[in-house]
Amino acid sequence: MLNSLLISVGAIVGIVVVALVIILVIAIVVWWIKTANALVRLNNKAEEAWATIDVFLKKRYDLIPNLVETVKGYAKHESETLTNVVAARNAAGAAKTPEEKMQAANALNSSLKVLLNAVQESYPQLKADANFRDLQEQLKNLEGELESARRYYNGVVKTFNNKIQVFPSSIVANKKGYEKKKYFELDSAEERKNVKVSF
Repeated sequence: MLNSLLISVGAIVGIVVVALVIILVIAIVVWWIKTANALVRLNNKAEEAWATIDVFLKKRYDLIPNLVETVKGYAKHESETLTNVVAARNAAGAAKTPEEKMQAANALNSSLKVLLNAVQESYPQLKADANFRDLQEQLKNLEGELESARRYYNGVVKTFNNKIQVFPSSIVANKKGYEKKKYFELDSAEERKNVKVSF
């Protein structure tokens, strides 16, 4: 009788241990799936945020030729500056990866800043041109939208980077091959200022 009691207690303990192991495995699988799905959502959110920045950059690049043509009529002596702006715009349009696009956007910011500063100082009659005023207002609005999109993108990238670097979600991130994303940062202190578009 004692033997049968010990056997039944041993069987119950064995069943409990097996049940606990099964529950632990299920909990780990559920955690893995939830973490993997969270990483996918964050990655997609970062890509969507970058796509928004890309749209604003494209709008800005489309606006540059009109701005250059308007300035060209007034600023005959600024051909090198205008050439630099067009070259920066073309390089930005040809960039493929987010990193290349970030660098190209920073280069375009610099050349636009030089152009708009030169125009402001040397061509007051241009300030009165309705087309130029409209273009500068569009550029100003685009700069504001682009800054908001950059902030949102950088926030999503921060969340994503934290998620892939913090234990235990870093285990899933490493297995899935996720890598740290780059922030959309401006290159220099001068470029950190918005392009000045008000005259």
